[in-house]
Amino acid sequence: MPAPFRSTAFLLTLLGLLLGLGQPAFAQYTKSAGKNKPTMSGERWVRDARSGKMQIEAYEMPVAVDSHGNAQGNDNDLAIDGAFSGQTVAVIHLYTGSNFDFSLPKAALAQKGFSVYRWVGMPPSPAELEAALAKSSQLWIISDSTQRLNAEHVRVIKTFFEAGHGVYIWGDNEPYYADANFVAEALFGTKMLGNLQGEQIVTLQKSPQTAGLLPNHLLTTGLEHIYEGHTISTIQPSSMLEPLIYGSASNLVTAFHDRDGRRAILDGGFTRLYMKWDTAGTARYVKNAASWLVNAERFGDAVVNPAVRQAAVTLPIPQIAITEPLAATIPAPAPVTTTRFASNLIGLLLALATLVLLVVSQIPAPGERRNA
Repeated sequence: MPAPFRSTAFLLTLLGLLLGLGQPAFAQYTKSAGKNKPTMSGERWVRDARSGKMQIEAYEMPVAVDSHGNAQGNDNDLAIDGAFSGQTVAVIHLYTGSNFDFSLPKAALAQKGFSVYRWVGMPPSPAELEAALAKSSQLWIISDSTQRLNAEHVRVIKTFFEAGHGVYIWGDNEPYYADANFVAEALFGTKMLGNLQGEQIVTLQKSPQTAGLLPNHLLTTGLEHIYEGHTISTIQPSSMLEPLIYGSASNLVTAFHDRDGRRAILDGGFTRLYMKWDTAGTARYVKNAASWLVNAERFGDAVVNPAVRQAAVTLPIPQIAITEPLAATIPAPAPVTTTRFASNLIGLLLALATLVLLVVSQIPAPGERRNA
């Protein structure tokens, strides 16, 4: 075999292996991620109308929906079950009226592997909060009518947020947004105002700034309909936030921040965490929110359950025996989060492969004679 064929086949095969090693898949997400209307696809036998012969036909069809019109089943959530086992959601739970004990959100979050650590009624000291956040993937703040957080709490929260960890700020109708506004103004320069009667289900947005859900976002995976909450406030405009849910009165109920590797959600309707929980989409939305705020796109393997990663990776072991000049197949890389370490490792390995190419190209095949 000519040396160029031999060395090129070797290099391409090795390159395929290296690219596979350097491209971790988003193992935490379902196939429905980012789709409001998930579909199922496959192949089936059908009879050709003209010839009468049976043939295989590819098909794609919508998945079954629940009584509210949202896709059925946890495999149509944003993340697969157990994806974030070992990750903690810290919750400063200040409003506890109307028997709001956080049991329903806690059970939903557990499906994705999250544990919950709560401070109920009163916040911890700033020092205790800082220590707990060092072991948490995200922080949820559920406001009350009286401000209980102070400037030191905000300093700790801001540091946590700027390090890339998710923050969910929950308020409700006036005056139940005291601490929500205190934190939101410090982080995003905005606040919640007002008291609107909700109790409606909104669908996918048809045009900007109108009632409904933002289409085709990771947070709204598997959702075509969602309950807006019992009584709700309105988030004021901010250049740092993007609209996610507009209420039935076309008021902004939920907005998110996703810039520079930092994620947060601001929400004016915490009543849906305990009132009419089984009404359109709440459980799925809560699971999606935590699965998004964990920020796996930034933190990668540090926040994804190792068992999930291992199940998702099938790495082919190439045969590097030099026999025939076969064309190497390089697997298409999945979407990735590129870290500096991964980039440097790939560069080093590719440099090594180039060196191997140079060495191999100098070795004559059996029966060949090296030119003097």
